[in-house]
Amino acid sequence: MLEKNFLEVYDKFKLKFYRGVFEMVRERDGSLSAMEAISLEVINMLSEPTVGQFADFLNISQSNATYKVNNLIKKGYLERQNSQSDRREYHLVLSEKYYSYESLMSSYEQKVVGRIRERFSPEELDIFDRMLETISKELMTECE
Repeated sequence: MLEKNFLEVYDKFKLKFYRGVFEMVRERDGSLSAMEAISLEVINMLSEPTVGQFADFLNISQSNATYKVNNLIKKGYLERQNSQSDRREYHLVLSEKYYSYESLMSSYEQKVVGRIRERFSPEELDIFDRMLETISKELMTECE
């Protein structure tokens, strides 16, 4: 039962995310493709990665990652920022244009969390919060 319920919740979040991606994707000049939208989400979750880190995480070539990054920069969703420690290296920083897009995507998660807060007691919320923290930090180490 745990597996079924977990997958059901996970699938619902994915479906809502994919629907949002396709609502944002339009067939016009300068719009995001579905792959670009997902690339932005990965860059966001990696917290200002280098192009190499982005490529390594997705297991794609550096040249493929550079191509994707350059397109996102041209469209205004991404910027390059020189590293403080090594001026030859730069990090991928999300632009204000991304954050206006991202706020539309995260509203569902906020809505669900609001419903969770309304439905469960403070004690249950504390247990759930600790469980999520443990799952994220200790049981999902492949995503670090």
